[in-house]
Amino acid sequence: MTSPIERRALITGASSGIGKATALAFAKAGIHVALVSRSHDTLETIAQQARASGVEANAYALDLAKVEQVHEQIDTIAAAFGPIDILVNNAGMGYTSPLVSTPLTEWQQVLDLNLTSVFQCVQGVLPGMRERASGTIVNVVSIAGQQVFPNWGAYCVSKFGLMALSKALAAEERAYGIRVTAICPGAVNTPLWDTETVQADFDRATMLTPEIVAESILHVVMLPQQAVIEELTLMPHGGAF
Repeated sequence: MTSPIERRALITGASSGIGKATALAFAKAGIHVALVSRSHDTLETIAQQARASGVEANAYALDLAKVEQVHEQIDTIAAAFGPIDILVNNAGMGYTSPLVSTPLTEWQQVLDLNLTSVFQCVQGVLPGMRERASGTIVNVVSIAGQQVFPNWGAYCVSKFGLMALSKALAAEERAYGIRVTAICPGAVNTPLWDTETVQADFDRATMLTPEIVAESILHVVMLPQQAVIEELTLMPHGGAF
């Protein structure tokens, strides 16, 4: 009898919302998880829940907004936790403002967290994945990476950039056995809607749940190695927003 394949995943933005739901879904599926977010205490609580499923789960406090440190810190996590087979780039921020009144500092903040930090996380795990000729990278983009919404300009630009990053990465890494998926959910009921940088009033009861998105991410990573879902659009039944 062959032993089950052990997989190790690194999930960013794992302290709440889609990241938390994905961490717990992975744990139930037997995938070891390295959890990354700013809040170590919150992460540790989720890690304990994940360990109840019988997997290894470690919490790593890391501020991805400090993009100049991310590459080295992801390298360090991969060395400590073990080879990363799956990277889920979920961390990000929402931001609403008309472009005409968006300050440059806030524009840069959105691009740094939603796009540049992902680029640095990817660079942190790619050498190891190439060495092993396998790996799966899931970028949680957004429907805002496919269509634009008024007053979400900086956010949409960051997500269109993340979609381009995903496509370019897929094209470059295919020959090395590495799969890349861009998952584009419509509105998801997460704490993003409660943040100071988002001013929007939607019926959150009609949104997707984090658990639904997590199920889709789990499905993507559990596909046989010779198959890949390159782009997945997941919408609430009622449509966008």
